[in-house]
Amino acid sequence: MLRSIQKALAILTVCSAAISSSTVFSQQAIASEMKTINFGIITTDAQQNLRQRWQPMLDDLSEALGVPVKAYFAPDYAGIIQAMRFKKVDMAYYGNKSAIEAVDRANAEVFARYVGDDGLEGYYSVLLANSANDKINNLQDVIDQRASLNFGNGEPNSTSGFLVPNYYALAQNHISAHDFKRTVVAGHAANVMAVANNQVDVATNHTMNLVRIKKSNPELYKKLKVIWQSQLIPSDVMTWRKDIPEETKTKTRDFFLSYGKDGNPQALKNLKGLSWSGFAATDNNQLLPIRQMEAYKNLIETQDNPRLDNDEKQKRITKIQQELDTLSRQINAVKG
Repeated sequence: MLRSIQKALAILTVCSAAISSSTVFSQQAIASEMKTINFGIITTDAQQNLRQRWQPMLDDLSEALGVPVKAYFAPDYAGIIQAMRFKKVDMAYYGNKSAIEAVDRANAEVFARYVGDDGLEGYYSVLLANSANDKINNLQDVIDQRASLNFGNGEPNSTSGFLVPNYYALAQNHISAHDFKRTVVAGHAANVMAVANNQVDVATNHTMNLVRIKKSNPELYKKLKVIWQSQLIPSDVMTWRKDIPEETKTKTRDFFLSYGKDGNPQALKNLKGLSWSGFAATDNNQLLPIRQMEAYKNLIETQDNPRLDNDEKQKRITKIQQELDTLSRQINAVKG
C-alpha cells in the first residue's frame, strides 16, 4: 500500500513538473511571437484619413516596444472584437460599450483612456439634424414627429452612437428606434453624411467626431446642428489582450501614460491630429457604469414590450434586476 502511494506521488510530481514546464514554455512562446503587434482601429472615417491620424503615434509606440506596430482596420467594432478574440489583434481602441464586448468575449483588458484636447476625460453623444431643417430643433420635436421621421441609428456596439442615445434620449422617454418611420443602422461618418444630404432626418453621433469635422470639413459642419446632447461619457479606451507578455504591457502602459507629457513637440502634434492631449490610466472598472446603463435600457425595454406575456416579462425583469443589484455593489466597492 505504501509503495502504491509513493508511486502515485512520484507520478503526480512528474506530471506537475511537466505542466509547469509546459506553462513556462507557453509563456515564452507567446513572448517570442510578439515580433509584430496589430493595433485594432474601427474605420469611422476613410481608412486613409485614419491612417494619417494614427500612424505617427503607432510609429512612436513601435519604437518604444522595439517591434513593428501595424494598424488593423475593420469596418465595425464587431470586426475588431472578433480579430482580437482569434488573436489577429493584440491591442485595440474601443468605445466603452464595444470594450465590454471585447472584455467579455475576446480576453481584452482596459489600461488607458484618452484625454481630449479640451482637457476632458470624456465626450458627449449627440443627435444631429440638418441645419436647414427648421422642424426639428430639439429632442421633443423628435419624440413628437418620430412616426414620420427617418432615423440614423448607430451600430449596436457603439457607446455614443447606440447605447447612450437609445437609453437617455429614447428609452427614458418610453420610445425606441422601432417607433420611427424608418431606421437605418450605420457608423458615425455615414450618419453625418446621411444627415447632411437629407437621407435621414435625425441621426446619432458624438462631439469628438464633430470637432474633427469642423477642422477638416467646415462646409460639411455647417450643414449639421446638434438637437440633443447627453451627459459626459468616459473617454474611449485602449486595450490589450490579457495573454500578451507582461513586459510588453508595462512598456505599452508607460508609453501611453507619458506620451506628450514631456513637451515633445512631435508627440503633441500627433495627439492634436487625433484631437487629444494625452492619456490617463484606467481599468475594466470604467465599464461598470456602462454595463449598468445597458442593463437599465434592457429593463425599460422589457417593461415596455407589449409582445411579452406577464410571466415571461416578470422573469426577465427579475433577472435584469439581479444584474443591476450586482453592478451597484461593484460600483459602490470601487468608490470605496
